[in-house]
Amino acid sequence: MVREILMGEELFSEKAEEAKRGDLKTAKDLLDTLKANSDRCVGMAANMIGVNKRIAAISAGKSFLVLINPVITAHSAGCYTAEEGCLSLSGKRKTERYEWITVRYHDVNFRSREQRFTGFTAQIIQHEMDHFDGKII
Repeated sequence: MVREILMGEELFSEKAEEAKRGDLKTAKDLLDTLKANSDRCVGMAANMIGVNKRIAAISAGKSFLVLINPVITAHSAGCYTAEEGCLSLSGKRKTERYEWITVRYHDVNFRSREQRFTGFTAQIIQHEMDHFDGKII
């Protein structure tokens, strides 16, 4: 189900809780909401739809990916400066991003996965994971 995208820094004021199998409907709703807004959005965290769980949905080229409880297990030594916007916040902000990351996460079937991401996809994931930890981007 497509959900309303909420606005405001208070959405990210608390650390997100670990998602459980019972939160898979939220993962589906998040993915549906991202797809419905794909003309203006490349990633969403569950707190953007009012659910304070560690679930992210991202657009990776022509496909979509849901990451449940993602954890960065490795990253590049080097970083670059990016300027990012967010549907839940006004304006753009500068931030530092790793060039590549390896992420351990659960998929929509709650199977454990680990995958390396580079470039813009890695940047999107880092942005959404910042939302889990209350970092305003």
